[in-house]
Amino acid sequence: MTSRTPRYIRGSLTAVAAALPIALVASWHTAAGSEPVVSVSVARPLTAPPPVPQPAPAPVTQPVVGMDNEIDDLAGLADPDPNPDPAAKGRNNERHRKLQEAPDGGGGKNPNPNCTLIVPPAPFTAQGLATPYELVATNRRNGPCREANDNQSAFVEATIIDPATGALSIYRPLVIDRGTQPAAPPVVPKLAPGSVVGLWFGFQGNVLRLAGASGGCVNGLPGSPFGQFAYCGAPEFFRAANAAIGAGKLKVPPVGRARDGQACPTTRDFAVVDQDQSDNLTTRYLALRNGRTAQDTPANIAALPLRTVLKNASDNGLLTGFINPALGCTPFTAPDLTLGGAPGSSLALNELQAAATKTTPMALIPPNDPMAQVNGRPSVAKINLYRAGVNQPPMNPTVDTAQAYCFNLATIAPARLRLDRVLTIGGPSPDPAAARNLFTFLTQRLKASFTDLKCKAPARNKKR
Repeated sequence: MTSRTPRYIRGSLTAVAAALPIALVASWHTAAGSEPVVSVSVARPLTAPPPVPQPAPAPVTQPVVGMDNEIDDLAGLADPDPNPDPAAKGRNNERHRKLQEAPDGGGGKNPNPNCTLIVPPAPFTAQGLATPYELVATNRRNGPCREANDNQSAFVEATIIDPATGALSIYRPLVIDRGTQPAAPPVVPKLAPGSVVGLWFGFQGNVLRLAGASGGCVNGLPGSPFGQFAYCGAPEFFRAANAAIGAGKLKVPPVGRARDGQACPTTRDFAVVDQDQSDNLTTRYLALRNGRTAQDTPANIAALPLRTVLKNASDNGLLTGFINPALGCTPFTAPDLTLGGAPGSSLALNELQAAATKTTPMALIPPNDPMAQVNGRPSVAKINLYRAGVNQPPMNPTVDTAQAYCFNLATIAPARLRLDRVLTIGGPSPDPAAARNLFTFLTQRLKASFTDLKCKAPARNKKR
C-alpha cells in the first residue's frame, strides 16, 4: 500500500475547520520532494503487488511570509451550526472518514478498507459490460468486502464512442459480491461496430486493486496504486474522442454562463477541485437488505423492495449533481444505455468538456496529489499515468508545481465560494451529516484539501 496522506479526514470536519481559520488570499506554498526511481507498467494483472520498499518521508511544507486579509474567513460565513449531527461521522465528499485498521482484522466496527475488483472476460464488449464485476477482499485476514457496505462500495463506469460518427454513450456495469448473483439481470447494451470503450473505477474505501481480465488496465505503478481510482482503455477512448472532435464529428457543448455571471465551472476549475481531482464517478447502484445489488434503473426501482442507493462520493457527482444545479448550469450528457438512452453524465464527459473549455488557469493533477505520489513523494511517472486516464497532458515540471497549485486553489476557490454563497447556502449538502448546506460543505472540503495537499498557511504577524 502506498504510504501517503490518507484520503480520509483526520478527525471530525469541525476539528479541521477550527484548526485552519483562513483569510484565503495568501500565497500558499508547498515544497515537493525528489522523485524516486520507478518503472512503469500499464498492462499487467494488478493483484496485490508488494509495497515499494522506501521509508515514508516526513511532511514537507513551506510557509510564505505575508498575508493579505482581503477575504473574510469562510468559516465565519458558513452555517452557524455546520455539523448538525457531530456524532454522525459524516464524509466530506470523497474525503471519507478514516477507516482505522482494527485489532480484529476489520471484522468489528471497522470494515476492511482494501478491496479487489475482479474484471470479467472481454470487458470492452457488450457481453463483458453486462457481466457483473466481483468484489472481494484483497487480504481476507482483514475481513470481507461487501458492495452494499457504503464504506467499501466499488463502482464502474463506461463511456463509449463510435469513431465513425462521433456518437457518445454511457453504460454502468454492475458490481456484486464474489459468489453472489445480481438482484436483477443487468441490461445488455447495444454497441456499434468498431466502438471504443473506456472504463473508469471509483471506490469508497482506501485502496482498490484490479484482478481478472485486467490487461490494459491501470491502477497505479507496481507496488504503488492510486488508491480509489483506476481505469481500463481510457487513453484509447480519449484518443478516439479527440480525433472525432478534430474531424468535426463530435461537438462538445460550451459550459455556458452561471447565475453568478461567471462561466460554469468544470472539473478542472480551481473553484471545484480538491486534493485529488478528477477521481470517482457519477455511477449509482441499488442495494437490497440481503446485500445483493442491481443497476439503478426505473424498472429495478419499481420491482425491488427495500432498496438503498449506493453512491460514489466524487468530484464528478458533486459538480453535476450539486454545484451545477445551484449555479443554473447544465452538464455534458450522452445517452445512458443502462437507462434505455436517457441522458446521463460521466467522468469522461466531464473531462472532455473541461479540456474543451480551456479554463485559465487550468487545474491539472499536481505533484502533491496524494494519489499520484509514491511513498508521499512526487512521481512524474505516476502523475502521467493518472493524467493519461483523464485526458490531461503530461506533466511539465517547470510549470505544474505544487506551489502553483496551492496558490491557485487559495486565491480562486475562496473568491468563487464567496461570490456563490447566496446560491449555495440554500443548496442541499451531499452529506447532511457533515454539513447542513452546500456552501458549508464546500468550505469544509476546501479547508481539508489544504491539509492533504500540505499547503502551509503562514502565521499572522503578531502585533507588538
